[in-house]
Order: sequence, then C-alpha cells, then structure tokens
Amino acid sequence: MADPPASHPTILLVEDEEGVRRLMRIILAEDRYEILEAPTGAKALYLVEHEVASIDLLLTDVGLPGMSGPELAHRVSQIRPGIKVLFISGHTGEALVHLGLLDSDRALLQKPFSPDQLRAKVRDVLRVAPMR
Repeated sequence: MADPPASHPTILLVEDEEGVRRLMRIILAEDRYEILEAPTGAKALYLVEHEVASIDLLLTDVGLPGMSGPELAHRVSQIRPGIKVLFISGHTGEALVHLGLLDSDRALLQKPFSPDQLRAKVRDVLRVAPMR
C-alpha cells in the first residue's frame, strides 16, 4: 500500500460502471480516504448540495450518462469553489481536448489504470491548486 494521506480527505467518486466504481472505492479506502460515490452527475450534485462535510476531490468519469464529467465539474465548482478535480476516461486526452470535453491543463487519468497509478494520481491532484 502507498503512503496514505496525513489527514483523511474526502473524495466524491462519480463513475457509472458499478464494477469500476466499486474497485476504485476499495483501492482508495485502503489509503484511508473517505469516499462518497455516485453513479450519475445528478446524484453527485445532490451529494454536493447536501453533504455537510468538505469534499476535497471530485473524481469523475468524463463520459457520464445525462451530464458529462466536465459539466459536472463546472457545476460542482460553482457550489463548492476550490474543489480539486480529477477526470478519468477511456479516451485519449488529445481526443477529449479535440472534442471540447476537456482543457489540456485538466488532470486526467487514462483507463485502464493500475491501483498504484490511481493512488499516485489522486495524491498528486490533492497536492496541487484547486480547479480554476
């Protein structure tokens, strides 16, 4: 297991594929992150609006049904300014930028990824400045 964070940051995990979401939750919980999870952007927004605790990181798939990950991130950042965001996608970063789904400076983790890659990317994003 990688070095866990000193505190217990809260991650809102948004992934529509249940098996992928469950595996990511298990990996991140092993590192003592608090995990809130949602299968859709609408459910994630509900959690953001009604969760009393702080949410340190929005970890979202780019391609969600009904609302894209970037749209979700924009709406979440309006409710919780300064939240950090990490996108995950099976598409290449270049393709997402070309399609206008992501800016080239956004944090992105390509699927498939290993548990160690997920842990490292989450740690890196939690250390950097929040979403603009």
